[in-house]
Amino acid sequence: MITTVATTPIAGQKPGTSGLRKKTPVFMGRHYLENFVQAIFDVVGAKGKTFVLGGDGRYFNDRAAQVILRMAAANGAARVIVGQGALLSTPAASHLIRLNQTDGGIIMSASHNPGGPNEDFGVKFNMPNGGPAPESVTEAMYQRTTELAEYRICEAQDVDLDRIGRHRLGEMVVDVVDPVADYAALMETLFDFRAIRAMFASGFRMRMDSMCAVTGPYAVEILENRLGAPKGTCVNAIPLPDFGGLHPDPNPTWAKALMDEMFAPDAPDFGAASDGDGDRNMVVGRGIYVSPSDSLAVLAANAHLAPGYKAGLSGVARSMPTSAAADRVAEALGLACYETPTGWKFFGNLMDAGRATICGEESFGTGSDHVREKDGLWAILLWLNILAVRKQSVAEILREHWAKYGRNYYSRHDFEAIETAKADALFAALRAALADLPGRQVEGLEVEAADDFAYTDPVDGSISTKQGVRVLFKDGSRIVFRLSGTGTEGATLRVYLERYAPGPAGLDLDAQAALAPVVRAAHELAGIAAFTGRSAPDVVT
Repeated sequence: MITTVATTPIAGQKPGTSGLRKKTPVFMGRHYLENFVQAIFDVVGAKGKTFVLGGDGRYFNDRAAQVILRMAAANGAARVIVGQGALLSTPAASHLIRLNQTDGGIIMSASHNPGGPNEDFGVKFNMPNGGPAPESVTEAMYQRTTELAEYRICEAQDVDLDRIGRHRLGEMVVDVVDPVADYAALMETLFDFRAIRAMFASGFRMRMDSMCAVTGPYAVEILENRLGAPKGTCVNAIPLPDFGGLHPDPNPTWAKALMDEMFAPDAPDFGAASDGDGDRNMVVGRGIYVSPSDSLAVLAANAHLAPGYKAGLSGVARSMPTSAAADRVAEALGLACYETPTGWKFFGNLMDAGRATICGEESFGTGSDHVREKDGLWAILLWLNILAVRKQSVAEILREHWAKYGRNYYSRHDFEAIETAKADALFAALRAALADLPGRQVEGLEVEAADDFAYTDPVDGSISTKQGVRVLFKDGSRIVFRLSGTGTEGATLRVYLERYAPGPAGLDLDAQAALAPVVRAAHELAGIAAFTGRSAPDVVT
């Protein structure tokens, strides 16, 4: 039976391309989830359509899935493809949307944010190309939430999402599928599994930390079952509603146990971690950390060693805050290179147009045109493919890369949960000073240019402004300031710091030491302590 439930508009439900993220109790509140889901269906339409549904397994994932299914049925959807247990990594969901040519998908995740009864939850819609909804669509969803007077839901028993197979919910078909199988099959078409299996058989040791999040089953199936990595290679491999109390963000701060192991005397050859919904990655060699920017550059330079990329790349793209290391590779290979705002939708446009094959963000996101989301396990498998073919260590590959292309010392300093008004005041002052910065000397560095980054999309002509304040120095150093909206409390100030050292000299400095004058310049230029009361970042990556 379909029921129409009267509701009232709920303020503050403005999603971005990462979807709507709020504290879990907010989503569990009366009509909140239902209002947003109805807005999705009202904007994209549901009658006769097919969707993919799944999430990262965080608290409320299972109950939210049942609500979304009943609402899809009530709104006339013909079919929903659901991952078993309502689980799907974000890249796997993107792949299922593309593989089955569905009308889009709903992904339940707050990405790398903590999960639990009092932590974070999120819902986002991905388009038929498998990528996040563009701003025009999310804005329409938001506007719809401000005027909703009712939502439609089917009164029915829960669908047994633990049983793979076909089910029915009213007139709608619900196909519960293995969340891993199709994704793993795709990976086998891209990478040389035989070479990687031989590497593991020779004694190669790896530690994969899934941080009690959704990539655990994917990692076990691919690394241990299909590639022959020893049992126990994958740790924290069971998805838990609260991620085992861990912060599922794969960086040196939150994946400290992995970092400690990789820098221990008897460290494995290779270490990796993935985040809450499986779209981010961290890569570590024995005794050496690989920054996301360096990882993107190394993957672009060596992608041809994997079967899926043996024909070469159409182009490389990076988000503006990401270091210019990939630009140097693209130039050497004669490839187009694009600098975009942060947000995977910009890469999706380039990939859909055949202009870019490999893309990356400094925030531990890397991917290719096999899906339309960043993909943590994909990046880890490409690294394994490169290691298997080159038969060198991570450290050897990095040092050869730096010797050839030079090294972009790079770091990101995050100042989290800043009072929003203080963060806004800092940025207002910084933007007001942009015109006066060129020619200024700061910590021995001379400012060459400063701007607020704007981007005109070469595919659809859309214009994005105020994407981050850039300060460029004459010696090639760079600072970028951005406010992030991925958290649920206050604002996060992200400061991106970069300094270039041409190879082969000056390649083995400690990154923070090499960046010290740039760090001091950032604090002076932005007045971080004066505006925020903070003298040191909460997270350094």
